[in-house]
Amino acid sequence: MSDRWGRRLLIVSGTCICAISSGLIGFLPDGHWQGLVALRILVGFGLAAAATPSLALIVESTPTRHRTTITSLFMVFSSLGILLAATSAGLLLGTLGWRGLSFLGAAPLIPALLAYWFVPESARWLHAAGRQDQARAEITRQIGRELPTAVLKAAPATRKVRLRDLYATPRLFWQTMILNACSLTVVFGYYLWGPSILADVHGATAQTAARYFMIIALSGAVGRVVVALIAPRLGRRRCGVVCALAAAASLAAIALSAHLGPASGPTMIALIAMTAFFCEGGLANLAPFAIEQYGARLGARAAGLAQAASGIGRIVGPLILALLAGASNIVAPAMTQAAVAPTFLVFAACMIAVALAFLFLAKEMHGRRMD
Repeated sequence: MSDRWGRRLLIVSGTCICAISSGLIGFLPDGHWQGLVALRILVGFGLAAAATPSLALIVESTPTRHRTTITSLFMVFSSLGILLAATSAGLLLGTLGWRGLSFLGAAPLIPALLAYWFVPESARWLHAAGRQDQARAEITRQIGRELPTAVLKAAPATRKVRLRDLYATPRLFWQTMILNACSLTVVFGYYLWGPSILADVHGATAQTAARYFMIIALSGAVGRVVVALIAPRLGRRRCGVVCALAAAASLAAIALSAHLGPASGPTMIALIAMTAFFCEGGLANLAPFAIEQYGARLGARAAGLAQAASGIGRIVGPLILALLAGASNIVAPAMTQAAVAPTFLVFAACMIAVALAFLFLAKEMHGRRMD
């Protein structure tokens, strides 16, 4: 819809759907789980409807010379939002209760109104959609002077954009699928399996495991900032290869140290933190990559394709790995020492696949103009 109707409209409407649905949860009677499920689905729908065109808008609106840095920071601020939500829940749940927190979830209506009033439409999308006069007016408003007629090329043909256009270049389609699915398989894998390993193999309590994973999450957040800053120097492809191979080496080291049993606990925590640094740093570099390559005409669809591939990693990856590890309960998997090595070797193989996809399927976009 964003490729047809524009970035701004979907950002505002998606944010409103998310906020209103969250606020309505507070009015549900106790035990009305059907309403809760329906409203939570709407929250997720609105969140996706707003987040996908948001990244496309940022990628399309940022000048080429700054695009690699600015767009990579998108993942940093999304992490801060998750941290803010978790902190608010922890601090305010006792005071406000779950209904109060639900009402607080309606707060994004404020940024939705601000976006409606102040966020400009993507001039690049307007141009790609054939709306030359609107594109020229938007550029003029942003740069503060009249744009010479010769600067803006003639409007492209306005053939209807179709979902299957994403597969018009198979190399680009499969690159997007591999990079996002494999990366999220690993990230959600160690967040899912890590606490189980610490508890079942190393004897850590739930509170101790939670503290360790706060450190691991912080390492991932630092990785996102660092990679966002160094990506312009290395370029997207080289940065992606380096992060993926470094993460693969850390994961392989965890597998090789698994035979030490409980004695390997501190080493494992340090290696998972290192993995988080490179994996989540790689995600900051990866997030805008599909949009940059597909261009403004398919930008939102490209972001949606990346999100769909990420969803495969979030759901199917940990499920498959639970079966490979021999866990009988795939919802709350109990890890054994024998399962640690094969599990983390699969994770390492996923990151090697990411490195190969960057090497052989991706094209460098740093410093290059988007279509």
